[in-house]
Amino acid sequence: MAKIRLFIDHPLAQGQGIALNADQAHYLSSVMRQGPGDEILAFNGRDGEWLLRIERLAKRNGDVVPVRQTAPQMNPPDLWLIFAPIKKARTDFIVEKAAEMGAAKILPVHTDHTNSERIRQDRLQAHAVEAAEQCGGTFVPQVHDLVSLGRLLDGWNGTRRILWADEALAGPAETLAGGLERGPWAILIGPEGGWSEAERARLIATDCVTRISLGPRILRADTAAVASLALWQSALGDWQ
Repeated sequence: MAKIRLFIDHPLAQGQGIALNADQAHYLSSVMRQGPGDEILAFNGRDGEWLLRIERLAKRNGDVVPVRQTAPQMNPPDLWLIFAPIKKARTDFIVEKAAEMGAAKILPVHTDHTNSERIRQDRLQAHAVEAAEQCGGTFVPQVHDLVSLGRLLDGWNGTRRILWADEALAGPAETLAGGLERGPWAILIGPEGGWSEAERARLIATDCVTRISLGPRILRADTAAVASLALWQSALGDWQ
C-alpha cells in the first residue's frame, strides 16, 4: 500500500485523470522521488481516500489517475474549536491538533487580551491540510479568518452550544459523560492573558455557554485546546 498521502482538491472517481499543481508535482518528483507507475493515496474531503497511479510527472506538473477507493469518506462530529491566537508556533500546533482530533471547523478570535493582532489564514489552512494528510483523515476543517469575540457572539446561533474551558474553575476536572446533550457544539479556549471582566460577564450571561474545569492546574492555551477536544470526543464524539 502506498504511504504518500496528498490532499487534492479535485473530484476523485475511478479512471478520471487529475492534473497535479506545481507544488504537488515538485513534492512527488523532487522530495519523494516518485515517478510514472508509482502509486500514492489521496483525498479531497468529500470522496473518501483513493489509490492513485502516477501517469506522468515533471518538476512542475504531472498527471495521476484514481485506481480504486481505499477508504470511505469519514466526516468529523459537528464540533468547532474557537481559540485566541498565541505565539506563531503554538497557534500552528493548535490548528494541527484540532485537525487531527476531529474538529469540523476552526475559528480564531481576537479577545481583549489576545497577544496576536493578526493571523495568516492561508498558512493555518495549509497546516490543517498537512495534519489531515499525516493522520489518515479524509476531512480537512476550514480555518476561518480572525474575528473579534464580540462579533462572533453577536451573530451566534444559540442552537450550537459553547463549551467554555474556564480557568477560573481550576479544580477537580468535571466529567462530560452523561452531563451534556448531543448536538452541535463549539469549544472555547481563551487567550494567554486570560479573559477581561467584560468578556467573562458576557460569557456567563450567554444561555448557550457551559463552563467546565480542566483540572486542578491552569493549562497553557495549546494544552487546554487538546485537553478539551479529547474530553468532548470521548464523551460525545466519535471516540466512543
